[in-house]
Amino acid sequence: MLKRLAVIVVALTLTGSVWAAKNKLNVYIWSEYIDPKIIEQFSKEFDCDVTVDLYEDNESMMAKLQGGGTSLYDIVVPSDYIIPALLKNKLLAPFRKENIPNLKNLDPQFASREYDPGNKFTAPYQWGTIGLYVRTKPGETIDETWGLIFDPKKSIGSFLMIDDARGAIAAALKYKGYSLNTTDKKELKEARDLLIEAKKRSLGFEGGVGVKNKVLAKVCRVGMVYNGDAVRGMKEDANTYFFAPREGTEIWLDNLAIPAKAPNRDMAEKFVNYILDAKIGAQLANFNQYATPNAAAKEFINPADLKNPAIYPTAAQRQNMEFIKDLGSKTGWYDELWTSIKSK
Repeated sequence: MLKRLAVIVVALTLTGSVWAAKNKLNVYIWSEYIDPKIIEQFSKEFDCDVTVDLYEDNESMMAKLQGGGTSLYDIVVPSDYIIPALLKNKLLAPFRKENIPNLKNLDPQFASREYDPGNKFTAPYQWGTIGLYVRTKPGETIDETWGLIFDPKKSIGSFLMIDDARGAIAAALKYKGYSLNTTDKKELKEARDLLIEAKKRSLGFEGGVGVKNKVLAKVCRVGMVYNGDAVRGMKEDANTYFFAPREGTEIWLDNLAIPAKAPNRDMAEKFVNYILDAKIGAQLANFNQYATPNAAAKEFINPADLKNPAIYPTAAQRQNMEFIKDLGSKTGWYDELWTSIKSK
C-alpha cells in the first residue's frame, strides 16, 4: 500500500471567500527526496494541488507504471539504469522542450546520457553513491571496506543492507573485485553467495531511509545506504559517519520523467522546468544533501557541501565507481539473482 506523504491544497482567500486551486500534479518519488517547501512554493506559484506518493525502489515504481500508473502520475523519478526498460515498454512521454527551457542549466557531464540522448524523455535530478553509514565509538578507527558487511572477521556489529537489487549486488561485486555490470555467471554466482551469507548474519534488507533511521536509533551499527540519507543523518548525530568503501561502489543519476499517459502533462513540464531553475536546484540539493547535476545551481549551494567528499566524491574516489548500465536481455540475470537472494 502506498504511503501518502502529503496532499497540499492551495487556497487563496479573497474578500473573505476561499478559492480552491484549479491545477493538479501527481508526483511519484522516493522517500525523503524533495524539500516539502519546494512543493509548497510550486503549489502557490502555479495555483496547483500537488499530491506526492512514495516508493522505495525502481522496480516497484516500474511495476506500478505497468499496472496502470502511467495514467495516475504526472512525475516519476527513475534511476539511470532502469530508463531503457521504461522506454522499451513505452511508459514515458517525450518532453516538449519548448516548455522546459531550463534544460540549458544541466552540467554537460550529466546531460544527454547514453540511455536518453538529447534528454528527450528525462532530465537529471540528483546524483550520488551507495556506501556504508557507521556508528562510531570514541577513539575507534574504522576500516573503510565493504568487508564490514561481507567478512565476518571484519564485522564491528549488527548491520542492515539496502533493499536495492542492483545497488546491493553492486556492493558484493565490487568487494570481490568485479565490475558491477559483469555478465560473467561465475562472478554473479560469487556475489549471490556472498549476499546470501551476509543476509544470514544481518538484520535484513530495508529501504535507504529506513536503514539510516535504524543506525540513528542504534538498532544497528552499520548500514548500506544512499549517501544523501547518511549525510543528513550525520547532521543529526555526530557519532555517525559515511564512507564510500575503498573497493568501489555504484554512482547513480536519478531523473525526472513524465509517464506516458500523465493526466496533467502541461503542469508536469512546468514542474520539471521549475526543478531545473538554478535557485530551486540549489534548494533541492541543500535539502537532500545529494550532488546536483545542475551546473547553474552550484553558485547557490552551501560551499561546505561542495567540498564534502561524502556528497561530491573526489576524483580519486570516482576512479573506483561505476554507473550501472542496462544490460539488455542479460539484465534478467540480475533479477533472477535478486529473487534467489531474497528467498533464501
